Order: sequence, then C-alpha cells, then structure tokens
Amino acid sequence: MKRILTSAALAATLATASHAETWDVGMSGGYFPFTFVQLDELQGFEVDFINALAEETGNEVNFVTMAFSGLVGALESGRIDTIANQITITPEREAKFAFSQPYVFDGAQIVVKEGNEDIESTEDLSGKTVAVNLGSNFEQLLNDLPNAGEIDIKTYESNIAQDTALGRVDAFVMDRVSSAQLIQESPLPLALAGQPFSEIRNALPFRDDEEGRALREEIDAAITTLKENGTLAEISQKWFGTDITSAD
Repeated sequence: MKRILTSAALAATLATASHAETWDVGMSGGYFPFTFVQLDELQGFEVDFINALAEETGNEVNFVTMAFSGLVGALESGRIDTIANQITITPEREAKFAFSQPYVFDGAQIVVKEGNEDIESTEDLSGKTVAVNLGSNFEQLLNDLPNAGEIDIKTYESNIAQDTALGRVDAFVMDRVSSAQLIQESPLPLALAGQPFSEIRNALPFRDDEEGRALREEIDAAITTLKENGTLAEISQKWFGTDITSAD
C-alpha cells in the first residue's frame, strides 16, 4: 500500500495546518483516466475531484493507493475514509455504506476485439468468455442477465483489454466512458459492441456510523457546490471532453 500526497494537498497543508482535517482517500491509481500514475504523479478525474472537494471545505487529502479489490476492505477496517475509484451505487453496497450523492452517470459497456461482429448485445454473450475487473460491479451486472448461466465470467486484476485483443477472452465489460477512452488512447485493436446495457451511478462511500455519516454530509454539501458553480463539469470536460457528472 502506497501513500501519495499531491502538490495541491501540500499547499492546503501549509494554508490550514492547525485547523484542517485530513481525509484518507483510497484509489487504485490504475484506472485511466479516472485515477492513474504517470511520471510518478497520481492524477486523473477522481484526483482532481477530491482535491476540489478539499479546497472547497478547507481540508487536506492523503491519497492511499492499493489494488482495487482491497479498497472496500480498507474502508470497512478504517484504514481509509472513502473510496474515489468509480464506485457504483448498488443495493448491496447501500446496505453497508453511507453514500454521497452521485457525481458520475455512466453505463456498462461490452468491448470486443476489433472486427468481431459476433457480439452486439448482452444476448450474444451466451457461450462466450467475458472478462471483468476483480472487485468491480460488472460481474454482478453480468450475473443479473437472463442468460447469465450461459456466460463464462473471468475476473482479472488487470490486462482484460490485452487478453481481449489477443483473443484469450471474447469480450470484457467496463463502463462506457473508460472503454471509449481506453480505445482512443491504446494501440490495442478494440471496439465498443452495441450500446450500454445498464445505468451506472458513481458516488463516494463512507462507513455507516456517526463519524462516517458526518463526513458524508460535509462532502455531500461540497459536491453540491461544485455542481452548482460548474467546477465539477469543468473537471469532467478536462478529462473526457464531455460532462459525465449530470444525469441530464
């Protein structure tokens, strides 16, 4: 587990050393363009978003990076205060955590090797091997499909795009925004297959106790401000060229 304090957080530290609260925010640092490391610098949409929240509230941020599959356990055990890594709101997670309001609206997307015309919808996944990231919500989305029993689901820590491009699996499922960015930035021969098949709402989860709910209320108020003053939309435009922060 590695801790990374950004330059923006260091500036906040100097300005509010005696009064600021420090948030320990978990993320994988390996999910472009939401959270990734380039030239030893942690960056991405989620990083800018959290830094903007900290600036709005006058607090500090300590980013804690680890494997995506370990983030929920770290939150439950109190090692981090929240997770900023495209965490989808689900009934199962809502039963365990106190969520902020959604700040990303997206959809689940099938991605195939370029030239694959056999898969155009979820119905076409029957008899196919489909990869998903370990610990993500996409495995559950696939298991909820009417033809789930006919799909061979493989979970990966990484390389789902590479294995799809090499033909080791027939397809992978990721959110549409990240999929489109990956195809644009990567030399791998990949293509989107059909339209998104499930709405995704991403939010920040907190422990469902008095301290966690209090932090949720503080951050939720700041999210509202960032939406109203246009900051959140500006961050989205910077990383995606469109506003993924509104359901409209």
